[in-house]
Amino acid sequence: MVVTIDGPAGAGKSSAARELARRLGFRFLDTGSMYRAVTLAALERGVDLTDTAALEGVAEEVEISLDDDRVLLDGRDVTKAIRTLEITTATRYAADCPRVRAQLVDHQRRLADGVDVVTEGRDQSTVVFPDAECKIFLTASEEVRAERRFIDLVQRGEHVTRTDVLEKQRVRDQGDSTRAVGKLYKAEDAIEVSTDGLSREEVVDRLLEIVEERRRTTAN
Repeated sequence: MVVTIDGPAGAGKSSAARELARRLGFRFLDTGSMYRAVTLAALERGVDLTDTAALEGVAEEVEISLDDDRVLLDGRDVTKAIRTLEITTATRYAADCPRVRAQLVDHQRRLADGVDVVTEGRDQSTVVFPDAECKIFLTASEEVRAERRFIDLVQRGEHVTRTDVLEKQRVRDQGDSTRAVGKLYKAEDAIEVSTDGLSREEVVDRLLEIVEERRRTTAN
């Protein structure tokens, strides 16, 4: 079974999807981390992120592995390194590159082949797994999403302001919803869930209810 969770930045997708997968006993795919890893590799190699050919070359050369809660880049744990504001802001170049997306989409499908997965990102229900048995669109208000991101960055030791985080989030939202490939939008058959005012546990409880209901429906 494939459970897709799409939604804007800061909606709480990663943490909710990871816990949902744990409860279900499914594999968890944090697809956004793959684009972040390509971006980190490109920056470390001094690649101009606007050079699409060079960016495609990086994506072809690197090996990205998702190992439970860890993201490995050529065998190196980059789980924390890819979560900085710098990488978050720059990831749009990899996400906007058609050939990079094609490579990573193919990789995501291979990772989900023959196993039960919960996968989260921007285009999981619309592009990567359009035939997924259960599709969820997780969202939250702009202010709530920015505050969550601000707290997360501060806890990671970054020196940022709420205003800066909100402004960068707006730029990212605009890019996510207008990019030529893999843009963010709610699939017609996806169930929308707002996380405003809900604890992480309450969000996961709601998602679990949706998955179990879909299981019963498909079984019949």
